Amino acid sequence: MKFLDLLRMSSSNLWKRKVRTILTVLGVVIGVASIVVMVSLGLGLSRSLMAQYESYGSLTQVTVNEPWDDSSSEEVKRLDQKLIDEILAMEHVESVYPMLRTQALAKYGSYEGYLQLQGLPQAYFEDLDIKVGEGRLPGNDQNLTFFYGCQVLQDFYNSKGSGGSYWQTGVLPDIDLMKDPIFVIFDMDAYYASGTPDENGQTQKPPKKYLIETCGVEASPGEDEWSQYGWYTYCDIDELIKELKKIFKNKRIPGQPATKTGKPYKEIFYNQLLVNVDSMENVVPLQKALTDLGYNANSQAEWVESEQKTMGYIQAVLGGIGAVSLFVAAIGITNTMMMSIYERTKEIGVMKVLGCDLRNIGSLFLMEAGFIGFIGGVIGLILSFILSVVINKVAAGANEYMATSGGISYIPVWLVFLSLVFAVMVGMVAGFFPARRAMRLSPLAAIRNE
Repeated sequence: MKFLDLLRMSSSNLWKRKVRTILTVLGVVIGVASIVVMVSLGLGLSRSLMAQYESYGSLTQVTVNEPWDDSSSEEVKRLDQKLIDEILAMEHVESVYPMLRTQALAKYGSYEGYLQLQGLPQAYFEDLDIKVGEGRLPGNDQNLTFFYGCQVLQDFYNSKGSGGSYWQTGVLPDIDLMKDPIFVIFDMDAYYASGTPDENGQTQKPPKKYLIETCGVEASPGEDEWSQYGWYTYCDIDELIKELKKIFKNKRIPGQPATKTGKPYKEIFYNQLLVNVDSMENVVPLQKALTDLGYNANSQAEWVESEQKTMGYIQAVLGGIGAVSLFVAAIGITNTMMMSIYERTKEIGVMKVLGCDLRNIGSLFLMEAGFIGFIGGVIGLILSFILSVVINKVAAGANEYMATSGGISYIPVWLVFLSLVFAVMVGMVAGFFPARRAMRLSPLAAIRNE
């Protein structure tokens, strides 16, 4: 018997008993929809979690800091150019960016504000996902320029004591960081000590104020959104070092270590190194290698891997719950096919007497079971997409973050094909034993059966 004949016979036999077939297909629909929706919830939660982690920073980046306690070590661990060259020579390292942090006081009229300065190489700014509201990011400047985060103005207050700060009034000061002249004082110790007599009884002079040009300002995020760059003021690290050396000359730069005699080092040491790794799988080994060297190395990889394992368990549980429904549907298919064999015993006997191959008889019943799985799988997938859309709309209404992260339910292409193949396979497995029973029926006994 030809394959097309078997296909035609199996499909026509199913629709001879419409009510039973529809009820059996309905069980497969519920089973497929359950397992797809459950797995999609696990995938959606995992994707939303990863998107949230990525918003906090790169998942393939290791931050290197000086060890917390150097008292037990004879050699003081510093972050310098020698260490950068050593890390660049390690395997899987793509780039290393130094960061120099310091503080300064910004002044505009009667307003003052503390600036958390971060000096970074120009190449690093190209990798940052900073949304520029006005101007541009630091780079290609002949002198020191500042790029202000969107929340820097919240740290400004009225030094005359009138009007209060943003945290008291909820109103930002009337300052245009792009256009207004912002004066910066780097030597804050001298600024607060000015006007008071020193050890010799002489009144200390206030430090020099520097007019620093603004190259750009970060775009303000939404009302309920948060920016990891908002509280900082960014600048080119080379220009910052040049300016600090000129301002402090032979004095110690704030934030820099001093020798045992209290004198400043000639070399500038960095506060942090940002190491970019080629893939997430190599982050933890590199982090361990840097820790073994005596430095304090951190990354999000360990935390993310732990969370991914947890999400994997959640996906397995959700998938298992859906699989129970599909298992119940498989029992329904087996019952339907067994009833079909009892009702068609005489037909099977006639086919055997006429010389029909036993494999064709088995294939006929397997195809019928496969048809039930296929039809139920297709309808179940359609129902799954409808439920997924409804779930995402409800979740987006309850949580705006879910609307931007792709939703709580995510059905990838591979899940569509896998669930459809799985439904067909479940149907055929459920029909295997009834098909074997049909093949083993005695032709004479089947013909005599009424």
